[in-house]
Amino acid sequence: MNLDWEFIVESLPLYGEAMWLTLKIAFWAILFSLIVGLLCSIVLYYKVKGISGIIVAYIELSRNTPLLVQLYFLYYGFTKIGLHMSEMTCAIIGMTFLGGGYMAEAFRGGIEAVSKTQTESGLSLGLSKVQLARYVILPQAFAISVPSLGANAIFLLKETSIVGAIALLDIMNVAKDLIGMYYKTAESLILLVLAYLVLLLPLSMLLTWVERKVRYAEFGD
Repeated sequence: MNLDWEFIVESLPLYGEAMWLTLKIAFWAILFSLIVGLLCSIVLYYKVKGISGIIVAYIELSRNTPLLVQLYFLYYGFTKIGLHMSEMTCAIIGMTFLGGGYMAEAFRGGIEAVSKTQTESGLSLGLSKVQLARYVILPQAFAISVPSLGANAIFLLKETSIVGAIALLDIMNVAKDLIGMYYKTAESLILLVLAYLVLLLPLSMLLTWVERKVRYAEFGD
């Protein structure tokens, strides 16, 4: 296969800008998803009346509708009722809406895995519900949830390939544009794969390291 190396070199700045955009979207989406997921899981754990049902409905809605539909709803649907948001804002909100549901389930699994005897021991020591959550439940739940949270983070980073649907020039959109304009399919796809590897491999290695550290702190092996 003969590659046009000059085209590859000239395209690198475009991919670099798209990778920076992808990183920004993924960073904020993962951060906000963790916050949303943690809050939702705490509400579900304590079975807060009037809110738990709404949280369950949100989780089901977020996980059972495609991200593309959610982005269209935010970008085009909200415009119809006079609420205008930038493409970047729509992408972050849409991905947070999706990721929050997955993170909530990951946290919930971790919280439910904490032994009941430890909860009862904390209560017998006179800890309040807030102290029990802060010092007993959440640290252990986080350690148990790390693999699932990491998988969700990688999933969200890969899902940024959808944001091109609302006119954001992400990596996927750059590759599609270059293929459409110059018909350099092989070169554009090779750069696309390398760009995702550059983004995903360090994140995957970081999460593996965090998982190992957390596991060592908890189990000592």
